[in-house]
Parts: sequence; C-alpha cells; structure tokens
Amino acid sequence: MEQWIEQLRTVLTDFGLRIIAAIAIFIIGRWAAAIVRKTVKRLMNRNDADPTLVSFISNLAYIAVLAFVTAAALAKLGVQTASFVAVLGAAGLAVGLALQGSLSNFAAGVLLLVLRPFNGGDYIEAAGTAGIVSQIRLLTTTLMTPDNRKVIVPNSKIMGDTITNFSSEETRRIDLVFGVGYDDNLDHVKSVIRDVLAQETRLLDEPEPVIGVVELADSSINIAVRPWVKAADYLNVSFSLLETMKKRFDAEGINIPYPQRDIHMHESKNPTTLQSQ
Repeated sequence: MEQWIEQLRTVLTDFGLRIIAAIAIFIIGRWAAAIVRKTVKRLMNRNDADPTLVSFISNLAYIAVLAFVTAAALAKLGVQTASFVAVLGAAGLAVGLALQGSLSNFAAGVLLLVLRPFNGGDYIEAAGTAGIVSQIRLLTTTLMTPDNRKVIVPNSKIMGDTITNFSSEETRRIDLVFGVGYDDNLDHVKSVIRDVLAQETRLLDEPEPVIGVVELADSSINIAVRPWVKAADYLNVSFSLLETMKKRFDAEGINIPYPQRDIHMHESKNPTTLQSQ
C-alpha cells in the first residue's frame, strides 16, 4: 500500500511539474508572441507600410508564434502533437480548397499592399473600371467613379489585368486633334492654336506644346495639339481648350469640316428612274 501511494505521489509530482512547465511555457510564449507582434508593427510602420498590411502581418506573426508555443506546451504534457498537426493541416487544406477564390483575392490584396501600384486617392483604370481609389482591403478594392458610383472590385481581377494609374505622375499630356478644311491656311490655323495655348495659364512651359499635322483625312486636315498640364488640371484644361478653340476658329473663319455627301440627280430615259451617285 505504501509503495502504491509512493508511486502515485511520484506520478502526481511528475505530472504537476509538467503542468507547471507547460503553463510557464505558454505564459512566456504569449509574452514573446506579443513582443514579436510589437516589433513587426514598429518595423513596418518605420518603413511607412500600409496600416492594413501592418495589422495583418503583425497578427499573423503573433498567431504563428502562439501556435508554436501551444504545441510546445502540449508536448510538455505528453500530448502527441504530430496527429494534432496532421488534423490541422487536413482541415486547413479543406478550407483552402473551399475558399480558393477568396484566397486568390487575399494573395492579390497582399501584393497590392506590398507593391503599391496605386494609393488611396489615385485615379486608376483596372479590371474594366475607372475611378478614384477609396479603400484598399485584403480581399477587395473600392473605386468611386466620376459619377459617384461605388464599385467594389475583387483584388484578383485587378492584379490579373492591366492597371493604369493616372495620378502616379505630377504632369500629364493632353492629346487633342482638330480637323480643319483643305481650303484653310495651315500657317494661320497653327498661329491661332498657339495664341489659344498661350492664353491658357494652366499649361506648363516645359515640355513645350507640340502642334503638327497628324493626318490628311478624307474630309479634313487633322492637326494634333499636345500641351502638358499638372495632373490635377487635366480634365478642366481639356474642356476649356476644346471650347475656346471652337470659338476662336469660328471668329477667325476657320472651317471645321464634317462628313457630308453630294448627291447628283441625272435624268434618265425612264422618267420614273433616278440615278444617284
């Protein structure tokens, strides 16, 4: 009986020490995981990383360290963690297969936050949608269109398509084409265009505007006009130049041709038949 009591005491003592060690490992591990999370946050904030990405990476690091600590604590208690890890792996695989689309969007969201092809407030065109970037999340990106519609685009579609960022550079070139008649004097037309450009104070002096004949079309001589502006002034200056140029052309007697067809009527032997060409 005394021997049995001694063995029980030994077992309880050993198990108690294991419990104390496991609790100590878990407590110290949680403390270490919190330090790792704070360190990751501090390093990423120092590099001006996106707040969403900072939160995600720091929490992911915390969970990873905590999972390792939990496995170590269970192993200290004598629990076989190999089968436990296998079950978690199988469950993770099943969840991953069920959430393929979401995981694809998630991976694309991480790439967007790391590579930064655009920032909040930029005007972009991606996945067939153009608008101002309102929010960049891990799964979706929200765009506000010029007519104030909110469009939520999956990140995988953005990363899988061409991204055009209209706000990444400080300046933009306005590409305009004006058609004038073949009877108009080109030197006079160019002089009028230069005068209109000179009166627009929002145009940049460098690079200089380009004015040149770009096409001898069927009904008109097409002249390309390519001045440079600040990116924020692009639309307003484009609208203003189109209106001002039309008014000046009218005032200067410069013809802006439009497609037209001349129909000639010929008398035929059969009076009920008309031939047109």
